[in-house]
Amino acid sequence: MKILIVGAGQVGYFLCERLSGEGHEVTLIDRDDIHLRRAQDRLNVMGIVGNGASAEILEQANIKQTDIFIAVTDLDEVNILACLLAREYAVKTRVARVKSIEYRSHGAILSKEKLGIDLLINPSDEVADEMVKIACRKGSFDVAEFVEGKIQFLGYHIDQESPLCGMTLRELGELRGMYRFIVTAISRGDETIIPRGEDAIEAGDSIFIFAHQSDLPAIQYLLGAEGNQKRRTQRVFIIGGSKVGIRIADQLEKQNFDVRLVDRDEQRCLKISARLKKTMVIHADGTDIHALLEEGLEHADIFIAVTNSDETNILTSLLYKQHNSGRTLARINKPELLNLAPNLGIDACISPRLSAAGAILKYVRRGSVISLATIEGSNAEVLEVEVNQGNPHVDIPLGSLNFPKGAIIGAIVRGSTYEIATGSSVLKAGDRVVTFTLPEALARVEKFFA
Repeated sequence: MKILIVGAGQVGYFLCERLSGEGHEVTLIDRDDIHLRRAQDRLNVMGIVGNGASAEILEQANIKQTDIFIAVTDLDEVNILACLLAREYAVKTRVARVKSIEYRSHGAILSKEKLGIDLLINPSDEVADEMVKIACRKGSFDVAEFVEGKIQFLGYHIDQESPLCGMTLRELGELRGMYRFIVTAISRGDETIIPRGEDAIEAGDSIFIFAHQSDLPAIQYLLGAEGNQKRRTQRVFIIGGSKVGIRIADQLEKQNFDVRLVDRDEQRCLKISARLKKTMVIHADGTDIHALLEEGLEHADIFIAVTNSDETNILTSLLYKQHNSGRTLARINKPELLNLAPNLGIDACISPRLSAAGAILKYVRRGSVISLATIEGSNAEVLEVEVNQGNPHVDIPLGSLNFPKGAIIGAIVRGSTYEIATGSSVLKAGDRVVTFTLPEALARVEKFFA
C-alpha cells in the first residue's frame, strides 16, 4: 500500500519504521529537514520537506495515489486540516492525532464523523485507558484485551519468590488442567524469547501470558499477584492533575478504588475536586514525600505518576518505592528513559507514542487483522486475526503446521467457546486467533492467515 505520513516526530517515526519494514511504500512529510534526514538515513522512506496541510506539498507527495493518510504532527489544527485536504483528494483512509480537541463526548462540536476522518486518536486518552487496565489487573505491568475482552494478554515480572521461578515450560504445561494459560514470551535482558518445553523461567524475567478472563483469579493466585489486597479496597495515589490524571481517577473511582490525586497547582485542585465525585484531591508537590505519607501513601497499593515531566514521574515513583512495595506506573515520553525506567524498579512504563501508534496501526493492517497491541522494547506485536474461508491451514493440528518461526498462537476463540492453544488444536473458518509475534515474523504471520 501507498501510505503518506505527515509529522516526523516520535509517533510518525515509529509508524514509518513499522510500515516501511513491512514493505509498504511510505512517504513522510515534515517541516524539519533534520527529522526527515534521520528517517531517510535509517528507514526505507521518501521524505519531503514542507507543510503537510499544503495542497501543493501533498500533490508533490503524490497524494492522488495514496491509500492511507496519517497526520501526526504536534499541532491538532494541522492534522485535521491535512485530513480534510486528503478527503478532497479522495484518499480512502484518513487518520489524525489530536491532543486538545474534545471529540469523544456526546454532542462534541468536532467529531470524526463530522470531519470525515476515519480515526481521531488522542495519545493522552490511550495512555489513561491503558493505565486503568493495568491497575485493575493485580501484579501485571502490561495488559491488552482481545475478542471483546474475553482473552487477556498480561505481562508479569518474576522474582525469586515467584512460584514460577525455575520451572520449565513443560512443567508449567502439566498444571494446565488447573490453570489454563500459556506463556507466549519471556523477556530476559534485551532478548525476547518464544519459549519451548525445556526453556525455564528465571528470576528477573518478564513473562507474557494469554488467558481467558474467567481464569484470571486462579492464575493470579498461582503467580502470587493477589497478595493480601483482598482485605480492603485498593488505594491509588495519582501524581499529576492533567487530563490524563483526571481520566484515570474518574475511571478508577467507578471501579471502587480509593483514589487520591495530587497536584501542586491549588486552582487546578479546586477544579478537579468539583469535577470528580469520590476522589480525594490533595494540594501538594509530588516530590514532597512527607506530605504524601501524612495522606496515607504508605498504605497505597498502586502509585501512578502522570505529570508532564518524565524525570518527575520517575523520581516520584522511586520515592514511593522507598516507603512501599506496591506497584508503580509511570507515563514516560522519551524512548531512552522508557528503556531505563524498568531497570530502576518501576513496574510499568506507558508511552503515549506507543499507545497512539498501536491504535493507528490497526487501521493500516491488511488482510484479516481485527486488533493488535504493541509491546515496548521488543517491537513485538499481539495480533487478533480471523481465519477466513478457504484458508489452507484449517482442520490441521497446529503441531503439524509450519507456523512462522518467531511467533506463537496463544488462544483460539470459536463462537462462545475458547481454548488455550496446544499442538493438537486445529483452526476452523471463522475462528478468532490471538498470536504473539516478533517483528521479523509479522509479514509471515499475516501471510499465514491471509
